[in-house]
Amino acid sequence: MIHEDITDFAPALPAMGALAGLDLGTKTIGVAVTDSFRQVATPLETVKRTKFTADAEALQAILTKRGITGIVLGLPRNMDGTEGPRCQSTRAFARNFARLWQGPITFWDERLSTVAAERALLEADTSRKRRAEVIDHVAASYILQGALDRLRHLTA
Repeated sequence: MIHEDITDFAPALPAMGALAGLDLGTKTIGVAVTDSFRQVATPLETVKRTKFTADAEALQAILTKRGITGIVLGLPRNMDGTEGPRCQSTRAFARNFARLWQGPITFWDERLSTVAAERALLEADTSRKRRAEVIDHVAASYILQGALDRLRHLTA
């Protein structure tokens, strides 16, 4: 089930269990996961996009293997907060994926997550080639960590 707001997402989650964060790009999907206590988001991998069916199968394999109980999708709003074509594409992906996966799904504003990820990788003196390989799943971890921090305040 898709929850527009994280305040609706929180009660739909089991008390424990890992979450996944997804950074949907046109060519790749960055994937990050949490521990089962939902304390820390960790970059996991980047899935190369092909067709929706193949993308969904790859994601389902990751979700099953990791025992994921909920998904946080980065919502790429414009800087002024409006939603453009990329948001529509993300929402369509969520609707299609929700037909295949039974867990709760929510959205998290991902503005500047890639910029933050890029900055962190530059500070870590990561090579340009390596940054290109990991930027998407590092951005997914920023998205997921933001949602985790908000969830912690909702349940406190």
